[in-house]
Formats: sequence, structure tokens, C-alpha cells
Amino acid sequence: MFHQPTRAMRRDASQLVCAIAGLALGLLLPQLQAGTQVESGRAATMLFTIGFGVISLVSIIYSMLFLVVQFSATTFTPRLSLFRDEPIVWRAFAFAVGVFVFCITAGLSIGTRPTVSVIVPSAGMALTLVALALMWTLQLKAFTSIQLAHSLTAITTRAHRLYDALYEHPYDSGRTAPGSPPAATVSTGNSEPGTGTGTGTGIGIGIATTVVRWPGTATVLQQIDVPALVAAAKEHDCSIALRVTPGRTLSRGTDLAAVTGGRDLPERVLLGALVTGVERSFAQDPELPLRLLADIALRALSPAVNDPATAVESLDRLEDLLIRLAGRELDIGRIKDGAGRVRLTVPVPDWEQYIRTAVDDVVFAAAGSPMALRRMRDLLGRLLEQSPESRRAVVRERIRWVERTGSDTYPLVWTSHEAD
Repeated sequence: MFHQPTRAMRRDASQLVCAIAGLALGLLLPQLQAGTQVESGRAATMLFTIGFGVISLVSIIYSMLFLVVQFSATTFTPRLSLFRDEPIVWRAFAFAVGVFVFCITAGLSIGTRPTVSVIVPSAGMALTLVALALMWTLQLKAFTSIQLAHSLTAITTRAHRLYDALYEHPYDSGRTAPGSPPAATVSTGNSEPGTGTGTGTGIGIGIATTVVRWPGTATVLQQIDVPALVAAAKEHDCSIALRVTPGRTLSRGTDLAAVTGGRDLPERVLLGALVTGVERSFAQDPELPLRLLADIALRALSPAVNDPATAVESLDRLEDLLIRLAGRELDIGRIKDGAGRVRLTVPVPDWEQYIRTAVDDVVFAAAGSPMALRRMRDLLGRLLEQSPESRRAVVRERIRWVERTGSDTYPLVWTSHEAD
């Protein structure tokens, strides 16, 4: 089920923490008198040299970040930001800032005293070695991030974690799908100008419904704090029907949710439970991995690139994800409170939507590549074998589409492959 959203600490906050730690360490260590004493002038010179030299590490970090992100955007897809979001990138930068602050502060704290404890320059050397180790790790991460296999593996690994968290239960073909909550017709004519809400009455149920709309500028919905919304709905004795899903772009006036029954739920409570950003995130967006893999295949099949082998590798990973989804219960959009009452509904992708995202665009692009078409046919054939009977119809439609495209475009080399 939906998990608690992960609100990562701001990157500038991690840099601030390292800078404060470096400042505190730089002020305290020179006060120690324990251990062997060394000439303060030589120690200060060494610290200043290390401090200003570590700045070059920062420039290297940014250079690698720029080159790898640019390479991934032009070679794979502009939506792929795996290396940029790697914790090692920002941890290495934050640590370099901390080392710089420590060295400069400690060098100034030594002052005019004749000697200083050997612990001070030793600490500077130790921190420099740690910074070099981080730099070495960062280089390895950068080198692997520009490799196709690594990028595909990283996407599928994140997708596996996401699907295991969202879809906990296996698909039960005998399970009766829960009915949708009563639809309410909302009269927007009663909305007050300039507000984000409107009120109306559900058809035949006489329950007031309030629609909450997005009041800000265009942004992307990344995560939903489901526990917070369920708790708020229970507290105000109402039901919330979200009309947007993670990955959706929110424009001003976009309908976010319909709140039905109970006491008025403050709009700020609902808006506060939505985590937004400038791009899609893996956190709660199950379509994103399929979209990325399909994008890589589409770019590889474009006339400008014409690399069907790369498309085939992407289809290998798409097959893995679709087979994983085929055996899972995808209807997870109705969330209940502790008493068993549905308090929140979230629109979630169904099986056909996943197939459309992963297959349809690629089939169009693969019409010019018999290699990609054959791999797509094999993918759909194996998916048909692994899918429950109730989910096979949409797969059969795609198989017939691929067969028709292949036989019409390559009649001399295409081998018929009939679906069961």
C-alpha cells in the first residue's frame, strides 16, 4: 500500500550541517594540548593548503555531474536523473565544504601560539583521505552511470522496490472488485471567485461535496501523504476522493479532490499532504519506470539513432516489470481507516494502462525494425503465458497488432506467431 512520503533533507541543509561541524571542529581541536606538539606555522600552512586545495574537489564534482547528466539526457532520456540524485554526489560536496571550513578555521585558530598539538594537522590529513575516498567512489558511480546496462538495472531495481511496496497482494481472479464510491455532480457555479473550492450535492444522496483545486502554478505531483489524509478524513468525518495521481502535472485550477460529507476539511490540510516538484519521482509513481524504459527504446528506434539493439535491451527490462505486475493485485486505490470505512480513494493505473504505457508507443516506433518487432512479439507472448486469464485480452490485442505490422511490413522474413 502507499507508504509514508519521504521528504528528503534539503541538499543545502546537509552542506550547512557539514560546514557547522567543520567550524566547531576547527575551533575546538587547536585548543587541545595533548600529544606531541608541532610548530604552529608549519601546521597552519599545511591546513591552508589542504583547505584551498579541496576546493578543486568541488569543481570536479560539478563537472562530473554536468557531463553525466548531459550524457544521460541526450543518450537515454531527459527524464533520467539517476546520477544527479545519487546521495554520493551531494555527500561528497557537503563533506568537501566541511573539510574546507575546518582547515581554514583551524589554521586561523592557531594564531600566534608557537606550537600546536599534532592532532590538528593529523585530523586535516585524515579528513582529506576521506574526501579522496568519496571522490574515488564518485568517479566509479559516474563511469557506471553512463553505461546502458547500469542505467537499465538501476531503473528496474527502483521499480521492484516500488512495486513490492505498493502491490503487496497477489492477483485473485475470483475477487470481486469493490464498487466505486457514489459519483457526485459538482456545481461549479456555486464556487467563489478566486478560491480553490466549489460545492455541490451528490446525485440522489443529498451529501454536500466540496471540490479542492490546485491554487498554484504548474508543478508535478510526486507523492501523497496517505496516512495524513486518512487521519484528517477520520477526524472531520468525511471521505476524500483524489482526482490526481503521482506523476500528474498540476496546473492552476486542476481538480485535486472531492471531499464528501462530515465537517469542512480545511483546504490547507489536503494541500499539505501533497508533495510536489518540478519532475516525476520514483517514490509513488509506478508508471515512471515503464515510461523511462519505453523512452529509451523510442530514442534508440528513432531515425537519428537507429540502434535497435538498445531498444531490445530496454524491452528485456520492460518484460520483467510487466510480468511482475501481471501477478499482483493492482486495485489498491481504496484506503480504509481503523474501523474499516473507506476514507480515501486514489486513482491508480490499471492493467490496460500499464500495457499502453509500456507497449503502444514502442510498437509504432518498432515498425521500421524487424529485430525490435520480434522482441516485442516474444515479450507479449511470454506476458500472455504469465498473465491471469482475465488480463490476457489486452495482451492478445497487442500480439495481433504486432503480427499484423510485421507481416505487412516484412512479408518475406516475418514468421507467423499466433497467440493462444
